[in-house]
Amino acid sequence: MVIGAGDGGVLRELSQYPDIEAIDLVEIDEQVIDVCKKYLPQTACGFQDTRVRIHIADGLKFVRSVENTYDLIIVDSTDPFGPGEGLFTKEFYGNCYSALREDGIMVNQHESPFYEEDCMAMQRAHKRITESFPISRVYQAHIPTYPSGHWLFGFASKSYHPIRNQRKNDFKKLKIQTKYYNENIHKGAFYLPNYVEELLRNVEQK
Repeated sequence: MVIGAGDGGVLRELSQYPDIEAIDLVEIDEQVIDVCKKYLPQTACGFQDTRVRIHIADGLKFVRSVENTYDLIIVDSTDPFGPGEGLFTKEFYGNCYSALREDGIMVNQHESPFYEEDCMAMQRAHKRITESFPISRVYQAHIPTYPSGHWLFGFASKSYHPIRNQRKNDFKKLKIQTKYYNENIHKGAFYLPNYVEELLRNVEQK
C-alpha cells in the first residue's frame, strides 16, 4: 500500500518489481493525480501499471479498515501540518502495524533534523513509531530541493532489520538500473551524524 504519492513517482519505482502482485494507492485528492498525469507524465507513468488500484480516500481512515493485509506500506506524505498531520500520529502508526502482515515493513518520510520545527516533528514521529514497532531505524538522503537538503526517512518492521536482512543478491538478480541506489548507499544511509543519533536517542523508549 502507498499512502499519498499522488504524483505517481512511487508507483513508477514499484512497477519495476515483477514479484509485486498488487499496489493499492491511497490518495486523498483526486485532482493531484489528474494534474500530475497531465503535466508530469514522466513521473506519473506509474499509474499505467495494471497492478495499481487507486483509492481516493483519507489514508488515516483507510488504514483503520484493514488488518494483516499488506507486506509493505510506503507513506509518502506531506509535512505534518494541516492535511498531512494525521499521518504522523501514534494512532496512524499503530494502525499501520495492524494492517501489515507478520513480516511487514513500513517506510515513511521522517522530516529534516536541521531546522528546529522540522526537527521537533521528526522526533515526535520517531518516538511514536518506536512505540508501535519492535524494529525502527532512520536513514538519510541528501535532496537539494528539500529544506536544508538533508532529509530523513523511517524504516519500521515487525521482523526485518534493514541492514542485517539486506538481500543484496536478490536485488542484483532484478537487474534494475538505478541512478542513485546501490548496496553501499543502502548500508551507508543508516549511518547518521552524531547530532542526529542523539536527537533520536532522546526520544526512544528506555
